[in-house]
Amino acid sequence: MIPRGCVYRRSVALLAGLLLALPLAAQDAPPQPAASAGADVSEDANPLGGTFEVSSASVVNRRGVWELSAQVRYPLNERIRDALHDGITLSFDLEVAVTRQRRLWFDADVLKLDVRRDLSYHVVSDRYLLSGAPGQDIETFANIEAALERLGDISDWPIIVDSQLTGEGPWQVNVRAGVRRGRMPDALRALVFWSDAWHRTSEWYRWTLPR
Repeated sequence: MIPRGCVYRRSVALLAGLLLALPLAAQDAPPQPAASAGADVSEDANPLGGTFEVSSASVVNRRGVWELSAQVRYPLNERIRDALHDGITLSFDLEVAVTRQRRLWFDADVLKLDVRRDLSYHVVSDRYLLSGAPGQDIETFANIEAALERLGDISDWPIIVDSQLTGEGPWQVNVRAGVRRGRMPDALRALVFWSDAWHRTSEWYRWTLPR
Protein backbone atom coordinates (compact mmCIF):
# COMPACT_ATOMS: atom_id res chain seq x y z
CA MET A 1 0.00 0.00 0.00
CA ILE A 2 1.36 3.43 -0.99
CA PRO A 3 1.35 5.95 1.88
CA ARG A 4 -1.15 8.81 1.46
CA GLY A 5 1.60 11.41 1.81
CA CYS A 6 3.53 9.92 -1.12
CA VAL A 7 0.43 10.04 -3.34
CA TYR A 8 -0.12 13.71 -2.45
CA ARG A 9 3.50 14.65 -3.17
CA ARG A 10 3.43 12.77 -6.50
CA SER A 11 0.19 14.58 -7.50
CA VAL A 12 1.69 17.96 -6.66
CA ALA A 13 4.86 17.13 -8.60
CA LEU A 14 2.83 15.98 -11.62
CA LEU A 15 0.74 19.18 -11.60
CA ALA A 16 3.83 21.35 -11.29
CA GLY A 17 5.43 19.53 -14.20
CA LEU A 18 2.38 20.11 -16.38
CA LEU A 19 2.31 23.82 -15.53
CA LEU A 20 6.00 24.18 -16.34
CA ALA A 21 5.51 22.39 -19.63
CA LEU A 22 2.79 24.75 -20.84
CA PRO A 23 5.08 27.63 -21.88
CA LEU A 24 7.46 25.17 -23.55
CA ALA A 25 4.60 23.60 -25.47
CA ALA A 26 3.47 27.05 -26.59
CA GLN A 27 6.98 27.82 -27.78
CA ASP A 28 7.25 24.54 -29.67
CA ALA A 29 3.83 24.92 -31.34
CA PRO A 30 3.96 26.22 -34.90
CA PRO A 31 2.82 29.84 -35.28
CA GLN A 32 -0.79 30.30 -36.38
CA PRO A 33 -1.34 32.37 -39.51
CA ALA A 34 -2.97 35.75 -38.94
CA ALA A 35 -6.28 36.52 -40.57
CA SER A 36 -5.74 37.78 -44.08
CA ALA A 37 -6.18 41.53 -44.55
CA GLY A 38 -5.72 41.32 -48.30
CA ALA A 39 -8.09 42.28 -51.05
CA ASP A 40 -9.58 38.78 -51.46
CA VAL A 41 -11.54 37.02 -48.71
CA SER A 42 -13.76 34.01 -49.36
CA GLU A 43 -17.49 34.12 -48.75
CA ASP A 44 -17.14 31.16 -46.37
CA ALA A 45 -14.79 33.19 -44.16
CA ASN A 46 -16.81 36.41 -44.28
CA PRO A 47 -20.36 37.19 -45.49
CA LEU A 48 -18.82 40.27 -47.14
CA GLY A 49 -16.28 38.08 -48.91
CA GLY A 50 -14.95 38.80 -52.36
CA THR A 51 -12.51 41.23 -53.90
CA PHE A 52 -12.44 44.49 -51.92
CA GLU A 53 -9.78 47.11 -52.61
CA VAL A 54 -9.01 50.69 -53.50
CA SER A 55 -7.50 49.89 -56.88
CA SER A 56 -6.39 53.46 -57.73
CA ALA A 57 -6.50 56.97 -56.30
CA SER A 58 -5.07 60.39 -57.09
CA VAL A 59 -5.55 64.08 -56.30
CA VAL A 60 -5.50 67.18 -58.50
CA ASN A 61 -5.13 70.80 -57.39
CA ARG A 62 -7.71 73.08 -58.99
CA ARG A 63 -7.42 76.74 -57.91
CA GLY A 64 -6.11 75.84 -54.46
CA VAL A 65 -8.58 73.00 -53.83
CA TRP A 66 -7.32 69.42 -53.83
CA GLU A 67 -9.81 67.04 -55.45
CA LEU A 68 -9.79 63.27 -55.01
CA SER A 69 -10.56 60.68 -57.68
CA ALA A 70 -10.46 56.96 -56.89
CA GLN A 71 -11.67 53.55 -57.99
CA VAL A 72 -12.93 51.06 -55.39
CA ARG A 73 -13.79 47.42 -56.04
CA TYR A 74 -16.52 46.38 -53.61
CA PRO A 75 -17.32 42.72 -52.80
CA LEU A 76 -20.40 41.03 -54.22
CA ASN A 77 -21.79 37.60 -53.48
CA GLU A 78 -25.13 35.84 -52.95
CA ARG A 79 -25.22 36.57 -49.22
CA ILE A 80 -24.98 40.29 -49.95
CA ARG A 81 -27.77 40.03 -52.54
CA ASP A 82 -29.96 38.06 -50.13
CA ALA A 83 -29.36 40.52 -47.28
CA LEU A 84 -30.45 43.46 -49.43
CA HIS A 85 -33.53 41.58 -50.67
CA ASP A 86 -34.43 40.76 -47.05
CA GLY A 87 -34.59 44.47 -46.25
CA ILE A 88 -31.09 45.01 -44.88
CA THR A 89 -29.34 48.30 -45.64
CA LEU A 90 -25.60 48.18 -46.31
CA SER A 91 -23.47 51.22 -45.43
CA PHE A 92 -20.41 52.08 -47.50
CA ASP A 93 -17.74 54.35 -46.04
CA LEU A 94 -14.86 56.12 -47.70
CA GLU A 95 -12.17 57.32 -45.29
CA VAL A 96 -9.65 59.96 -46.32
CA ALA A 97 -6.79 61.08 -44.11
CA VAL A 98 -4.07 63.59 -44.92
CA THR A 99 -1.00 63.51 -42.68
CA ARG A 100 2.20 65.52 -42.50
CA GLN A 101 5.17 63.21 -42.27
CA ARG A 102 7.80 63.94 -39.61
CA ARG A 103 11.17 62.29 -39.35
CA LEU A 104 11.67 62.07 -35.59
CA TRP A 105 8.07 61.91 -34.42
CA PHE A 106 4.66 60.53 -35.29
CA ASP A 107 2.96 61.87 -38.38
CA ALA A 108 0.72 64.87 -37.74
CA ASP A 109 -2.96 64.61 -38.69
CA VAL A 110 -3.98 67.39 -41.07
CA LEU A 111 -7.39 66.12 -42.16
CA LYS A 112 -9.74 63.22 -41.53
CA LEU A 113 -12.82 62.80 -43.69
CA ASP A 114 -15.42 60.03 -43.67
CA VAL A 115 -18.17 59.91 -46.30
CA ARG A 116 -20.97 57.37 -45.89
CA ARG A 117 -23.54 56.20 -48.42
CA ASP A 118 -26.30 53.63 -47.91
CA LEU A 119 -27.47 50.98 -50.36
CA SER A 120 -30.89 49.35 -50.06
CA TYR A 121 -33.34 47.41 -52.21
CA HIS A 122 -36.91 48.58 -52.96
CA VAL A 123 -39.17 45.59 -53.49
CA VAL A 124 -42.08 47.32 -55.24
CA SER A 125 -39.99 49.06 -57.89
CA ASP A 126 -37.37 46.28 -58.04
CA ARG A 127 -34.64 48.94 -57.88
CA TYR A 128 -31.52 49.44 -55.79
CA LEU A 129 -31.44 52.78 -53.97
CA LEU A 130 -28.22 54.67 -53.19
CA SER A 131 -28.53 57.52 -50.70
CA GLY A 132 -25.94 59.90 -49.28
CA ALA A 133 -26.09 62.74 -46.79
CA PRO A 134 -29.51 64.20 -45.85
CA GLY A 135 -30.71 66.52 -48.58
CA GLN A 136 -28.88 64.72 -51.37
CA ASP A 137 -30.80 63.08 -54.20
CA ILE A 138 -31.35 59.32 -54.10
CA GLU A 139 -29.94 57.45 -57.09
CA THR A 140 -31.67 54.31 -58.38
CA PHE A 141 -30.23 51.34 -60.27
CA ALA A 142 -31.71 48.38 -62.10
CA ASN A 143 -29.15 45.94 -60.69
CA ILE A 144 -26.66 45.72 -57.86
CA GLU A 145 -23.66 45.62 -60.19
CA ALA A 146 -24.47 49.09 -61.49
CA ALA A 147 -24.99 50.39 -57.94
CA LEU A 148 -21.61 49.06 -56.77
CA GLU A 149 -19.91 50.46 -59.86
CA ARG A 150 -21.35 53.89 -59.05
CA LEU A 151 -20.27 53.54 -55.42
CA GLY A 152 -16.75 52.70 -56.46
CA ASP A 153 -16.38 55.60 -58.88
CA ILE A 154 -15.14 58.61 -56.91
CA SER A 155 -14.56 61.60 -59.14
CA ASP A 156 -13.36 65.11 -58.26
CA TRP A 157 -14.25 65.11 -54.57
CA PRO A 158 -12.83 68.25 -52.84
CA ILE A 159 -10.98 67.11 -49.72
CA ILE A 160 -8.57 69.87 -48.66
CA VAL A 161 -7.42 73.40 -49.55
CA ASP A 162 -3.89 74.78 -49.77
CA SER A 163 -4.29 76.90 -46.63
CA GLN A 164 -4.64 73.70 -44.54
CA LEU A 165 -1.23 72.43 -45.66
CA THR A 166 0.85 74.46 -43.24
CA GLY A 167 4.42 73.74 -42.12
CA GLU A 168 6.95 71.62 -43.90
CA GLY A 169 5.94 68.53 -45.85
CA PRO A 170 5.84 66.01 -47.23
CA TRP A 171 2.15 65.26 -46.88
CA GLN A 172 0.68 61.80 -47.33
CA VAL A 173 -2.81 60.98 -48.58
CA ASN A 174 -4.45 57.82 -47.19
CA VAL A 175 -7.66 56.34 -48.59
CA ARG A 176 -9.57 53.22 -47.63
CA ALA A 177 -13.12 51.93 -48.03
CA GLY A 178 -15.43 50.12 -45.66
CA VAL A 179 -18.74 48.27 -45.82
CA ARG A 180 -20.96 47.16 -42.95
CA ARG A 181 -24.51 46.26 -42.10
CA GLY A 182 -26.76 49.28 -41.63
CA ARG A 183 -30.45 49.35 -40.82
CA MET A 184 -32.42 46.13 -40.37
CA PRO A 185 -36.20 45.53 -40.26
CA ASP A 186 -37.47 44.98 -36.72
CA ALA A 187 -39.03 41.63 -37.64
CA LEU A 188 -35.74 40.34 -38.99
CA ARG A 189 -33.74 41.77 -36.10
CA ALA A 190 -35.65 39.53 -33.69
CA LEU A 191 -35.03 36.39 -35.74
CA VAL A 192 -31.49 36.73 -37.06
CA PHE A 193 -28.21 36.99 -35.19
CA TRP A 194 -25.82 39.33 -36.95
CA SER A 195 -22.18 39.09 -35.99
CA ASP A 196 -19.32 41.53 -36.42
CA ALA A 197 -18.45 39.62 -39.60
CA TRP A 198 -20.78 42.02 -41.40
CA HIS A 199 -18.13 44.70 -41.28
CA ARG A 200 -15.07 44.87 -43.47
CA THR A 201 -12.50 47.48 -44.52
CA SER A 202 -10.02 47.54 -47.35
CA GLU A 203 -6.33 48.13 -46.93
CA TRP A 204 -5.09 51.71 -46.98
CA TYR A 205 -4.06 53.16 -50.34
CA ARG A 206 -1.28 55.69 -49.66
CA TRP A 207 0.79 58.13 -51.68
CA THR A 208 2.69 61.38 -51.22
CA LEU A 209 0.89 64.57 -52.10
CA PRO A 210 2.54 66.22 -55.11
CA ARG A 211 3.70 69.77 -54.35
